[in-house]
Amino acid sequence: METNAKIYVAGHRGMVGSALVRRLQTLGYQNIITRGSKELDLTSQQAVADFFAAEKPDYVFLAAAKVGGIHANNVYRGQFIYENLLIQSNVIHQAHVHGAKKLLFLGSSCIYPKMAPQPLREDALLTGTLESTNQPYAIAKIAGIEMCDAYRAQYGSDFISVMPTNLYGPNDNYDLNNSHVLPALIRKFHEAKLAGAPTVTCWGTGSPRREFLHADDLAEACVFLMENYSAPGLVNIGTGTDVTIKELAELVSQTVGYQGQIVWDSSKPDGTPRKLMDVSKLHGLGWHHKIDLADGLRMVYDEVSAGKAIRVW
Repeated sequence: METNAKIYVAGHRGMVGSALVRRLQTLGYQNIITRGSKELDLTSQQAVADFFAAEKPDYVFLAAAKVGGIHANNVYRGQFIYENLLIQSNVIHQAHVHGAKKLLFLGSSCIYPKMAPQPLREDALLTGTLESTNQPYAIAKIAGIEMCDAYRAQYGSDFISVMPTNLYGPNDNYDLNNSHVLPALIRKFHEAKLAGAPTVTCWGTGSPRREFLHADDLAEACVFLMENYSAPGLVNIGTGTDVTIKELAELVSQTVGYQGQIVWDSSKPDGTPRKLMDVSKLHGLGWHHKIDLADGLRMVYDEVSAGKAIRVW
């Protein structure tokens, strides 16, 4: 990307979008376009068309989405598929209409079948049944991948798709009903520590395995791929290593400094048994993550406990 290029980051106030803005600014890009949801409703076809007609960005990072954890995905199923389909369809189409040089679409590891062989390879997409709790969201994201590939095939649009693993970092969502597992655990253990609570109850059995990537690493990978990758299909972005939720809870407890006992509520859903990314394609392109989980978790907790990096807390 040219340093003076006009770059639109959709979803700049979220964890991923804000990390992208930080990364681009660090690299010297100054012509970065952002709009908050009150300024631009990405679910409105006309509003998005007017925005692209006025701004005509050269490059687009599509990080805007309606997101949440197991509870939110399962309860707000209609909203998750409807709003995500609208957001991505509007942005991808208008990027094509107004001649954007390149677009990067961010999906989610939940696009892969529930029982796909581990680690998850890019060619596992559409080979089996999805995890039921987040199926509407996953189907929306799969549609986004297909839309990018379809516009590449029909119009020659240089649109690429990337699938990040589970993320954490500044500007995460710490709402206990709508957040993902790691920020929810940070909040639970932090509040239990402050209250002197003897136990912390966590959902499920603790047996599922998850992979975690710091948002700053994701942002670095996205900029790298925007500059070095152009092909149909998708690219996994992750670390290639995972931990059990039990191990994660223990690591969070240690990081926070909580001294009580962890109790597991097996009546709550576990979700997908394992989600580990095969990142050999990304490694083959020349990118590797830099922040390990223990260090990244410490960075995040230091920010949270200092009153930073909080969206819903």
